[in-house]
Amino acid sequence: QLQLVESGGGLVQPGGSLRLSCKVSNNILAYNTIGWFRQAPGKDHEGVSCISRNEHTKDYADSVKGRFTISTDNVKNTVYLQMNSLKPEDTGVYYCAASYGDCSLRSERYSAWGQGTQVTVSA
Repeated sequence: QLQLVESGGGLVQPGGSLRLSCKVSNNILAYNTIGWFRQAPGKDHEGVSCISRNEHTKDYADSVKGRFTISTDNVKNTVYLQMNSLKPEDTGVYYCAASYGDCSLRSERYSAWGQGTQVTVSA
């Protein structure tokens, strides 16, 4: 069974940057897409970005386009989310998830999830 472990969260001031990592292990050939999602207090999961294994397909939520960049290191089995120009509304728990299907920002398409990492953007 796939295991996903997020890291890189923390407290950052508005306008700052963070890079999140999602390390994938066990049965790593069994997925096609990794997605990043976030959940703010009292809100539903929001799809942030996704990337296909071959990096041919990427997608971003409108709220993060131009500020976040997703990438993958297939040697390290790790997917990164570089987050720049962070805003207070980016605060939340960030999860990575794996899907057998195509790149999608819909959480129901993903079957394996990490435990999440907290991102707090505050002055």
